[in-house]
Amino acid sequence: MSALALSVLLSLVSAVAYAGGAIVQEQVAASSPGAQYAPLRRLDWWAAVALNGLGGLLHVVALALGPLSLVQPLGALTIVFALPMAALFVGRKAGATAWRGALMATVGLAGLLSLVGASDTQSLDTAQRIVTAGVTGGVIVALMIAGRAAHRHPAVRSILLATASGIAFGMSSVFTKTVAVDWAGGVSVADLPSLAVIGVLATAGMLLSQASYRGAGLAAPLATLTVVNPVVAAVVGITMFGETFRYGTTGTVLALSCGVVAAGGLILLTTERIAREASEGAEAAVEAVAGAGAGAEPPDAPPTGKILLPAPAVARAAETVPVPAEQPYEVREPAGCDNPPLAPQLSYGPFYGGPFVPPPALDRHRVRIRS
Repeated sequence: MSALALSVLLSLVSAVAYAGGAIVQEQVAASSPGAQYAPLRRLDWWAAVALNGLGGLLHVVALALGPLSLVQPLGALTIVFALPMAALFVGRKAGATAWRGALMATVGLAGLLSLVGASDTQSLDTAQRIVTAGVTGGVIVALMIAGRAAHRHPAVRSILLATASGIAFGMSSVFTKTVAVDWAGGVSVADLPSLAVIGVLATAGMLLSQASYRGAGLAAPLATLTVVNPVVAAVVGITMFGETFRYGTTGTVLALSCGVVAAGGLILLTTERIAREASEGAEAAVEAVAGAGAGAEPPDAPPTGKILLPAPAVARAAETVPVPAEQPYEVREPAGCDNPPLAPQLSYGPFYGGPFVPPPALDRHRVRIRS
């Protein structure tokens, strides 16, 4: 088998491994909604990590054996493999809109990458590496904050996090290419910071991709990640590595057209997911209303249980304990008192079955005071 044929075979196997890892990640996100970034206690999540690692290793070997213009577009087949694999293994079928969006994104990306030409200057100096790492970290953090702010819209949040993951993976490839060029002249201690940046970006890309699958399905985040990753690498290669589009102005126009096609595919995937979320929410609301209506009693139905009514006043008075009436008493005038005595207090009986305290009654005659 020739090196070119082996490179194509490794690229296809790498795309299948990436697709399998994405499917497992989406299943983990659907079954553990509380774990947003890294469900470390799940063995299937570590299986997804292993599949992604295998896909990355095969992709690097394919790049070493074949040209970039052939290997990189084949990596875009990940989304094409992922949709039928998800329908076959986990029963998650994609709609016609999702298929059209995935195919548009793949074709646009493949055409864009096939028009990028390579050059000999593919390394960055120390200042460029520091600036690139700082800008990349700032953009990723900004996208994470925006995704957190859009938590009420799972589709938008998923696209933002998938974009951040694609940027992290793409810039990790850029630093990998830089270190590989440096190692052509021998291993140096000065490359240790670049290796650390590669490790941080690769880990961040893995965690962000896991978070992007939570509540958003498979097609939209995977297509976004698949497109953003090589596009970022191509943009850096054109702006910083001296790479150009082939065929001059014509190639540039074709590349821009391919970019528009890829963006249209991503828009189709996003709108398809948003429409599905809206329909699922409407169905859930209808089911909730139907369930509440089925459990409620009709308005004309007789009430169940005991009914408490107030007792009549006569019954309450009969149940009370009677209080004996006060006996009249003789009012005597105290000795040596010129004032007329007070009139005897009247006696009152109980009223409505309860005790009553009579108020003091004064004499009708005016009291005279002698000086």
